[in-house]
Amino acid sequence: MATSQTKLELPKVVSPAEWLAARKEHLAKEKEFTRLRDELSRQRRELPWEKVEKQYMFEGSRGTESLADLFGTRSQLLMYHFMLGPGWEEGCKSCSFLADHFDGAAIHLAQRDVTFLVVSRAPLAEIEAFKKRMGWQFKWVSSFGSDFNYDYGVSFTKEEIAGGSALYNYGSIEFPIEEAPGASVFAKDAAGDVFHTYSTYTRGLDILVGAYNLLDLAPRGRDEESLAFSMAWVRHHDRYGDGYLVDPAALYSAPEKSGGECCSGEETS
Repeated sequence: MATSQTKLELPKVVSPAEWLAARKEHLAKEKEFTRLRDELSRQRRELPWEKVEKQYMFEGSRGTESLADLFGTRSQLLMYHFMLGPGWEEGCKSCSFLADHFDGAAIHLAQRDVTFLVVSRAPLAEIEAFKKRMGWQFKWVSSFGSDFNYDYGVSFTKEEIAGGSALYNYGSIEFPIEEAPGASVFAKDAAGDVFHTYSTYTRGLDILVGAYNLLDLAPRGRDEESLAFSMAWVRHHDRYGDGYLVDPAALYSAPEKSGGECCSGEETS
């Protein structure tokens, strides 16, 4: 076992004047990137919508709700597809890393006409048990028994996995496990019709991870280059400890299922 931290090597050390000149040069690049990101976001908002014709039902703390019901009083809905399949003993570590950021954001999103919630295919009782363990407060619903996760590209049948024909991130790939992460966005008009406006997967979810954005400011950055699986260092927040070590050769491992069955493999990036 080895830690994921590499030795921090000092770069060129310069005078304050040289440091300021280098920083201003990089600032110009940062401003260019910000403008490009703003333009990409504008183009995203202008993508066409598709009307959701199928009726999906979800189970939550308030009982059974339709997709339209999940909006509440708002016209926009942002859903995170959390990797927690039926019978899993716990949720995915990487999804849990993202979910640690959700409670603080949800109340602010609500002020901008956006309802935020999490959805998984596990039955509600299993969701609520894990949610309680992690101490989260955000709304989390179950799509158990519906086609929702399959239709939005984050759950796969055994046949798709065995045949290497799983459709994920808008392409056919060999996906090793039955659940995958993602985020989907919906809008509802005055007549109550629901539209799918956007879904994103893999690195498209980076923007949701505040801790990664903070690490990107640090001298070593994410410090994941030496890891076989980039998020191998991530643990559930109640599983870190002073003696925490990371195996750089470890691949992604899905949570075990009840009874000890485990389905594992390397997560796509």
